[in-house]
Amino acid sequence: MFWDQDGILLIDYLPKGQTNNGEYYSSLLAQLNDILKEKRCGKVIIGVLFLHDNAPAHRPLATQKKLAYLGFHCLDHIPYSPDLAPSDYISPGLNKQLKGRHFSSDVEIIAAANSWLDGQYSDFLWLEKLEQRAKKCIDVHGEYGE
Repeated sequence: MFWDQDGILLIDYLPKGQTNNGEYYSSLLAQLNDILKEKRCGKVIIGVLFLHDNAPAHRPLATQKKLAYLGFHCLDHIPYSPDLAPSDYISPGLNKQLKGRHFSSDVEIIAAANSWLDGQYSDFLWLEKLEQRAKKCIDVHGEYGE
């Protein structure tokens, strides 16, 4: 899932049997770039400040080249900073919504997830909380702390 301060931009559900590798992730970045041009027309002038965690699909040279080609300026992600993983700001609410439910197919799960996500406002993404935690991390020079 890719999102900004105005809400969700792109949701991708990895097909069964597919591996989220550098090639797959790079294709998502190209889709995201097209969506940004369409949905955020006029807002993206200089480039995109891009924050993602340090998952294996985000690190290959092909991915880094794609990010540079698209003009995305990556913000450094501290190697072990669980409070700063962007996906962690969405997962708790979605997990709570799906917990204990039984689904007979992937289509049902995707529909339930999309339904919950469609009902959320951009403020559920907690960008302010991410900013506060990032500042705290900077203040303690990257050391882990509660």
